[in-house]
Amino acid sequence: MDFSTLRTLRDEAEYEAALAAVRPYFDNEPAADTPEAANFDALTLLIEDYEARNYPIARADPVSVVKSVMAANSYTRADLIEVIGSKARAADLLNGRREINLDQIRKLSRAWHIPPGALIDGLAA
Repeated sequence: MDFSTLRTLRDEAEYEAALAAVRPYFDNEPAADTPEAANFDALTLLIEDYEARNYPIARADPVSVVKSVMAANSYTRADLIEVIGSKARAADLLNGRREINLDQIRKLSRAWHIPPGALIDGLAA
């Protein structure tokens, strides 16, 4: 394999071309261990890299994650209180007066199936 010609996508035109080239693979997935599968993998890696550099997605803060999960599942403050065990702590958490602690992360993760990493502020995506 000649690695001397490999490079990342440089601009929006190359990015759009890579998107167009990868689209057919979604309709007709290549068989494993074929040149087409290798091409598909390479294109997706190049696209992911370009998007990470040019369209970064900010991580949501833990309180926003909790609020989003509550909204998506029609959970109420009472449901949150039931999980974390304290009306005052639930209010402080939702109002941003107190950061989520490790015990609350564990409880919410188990009860509401939230990935723990989504509740830890500053954790890399």
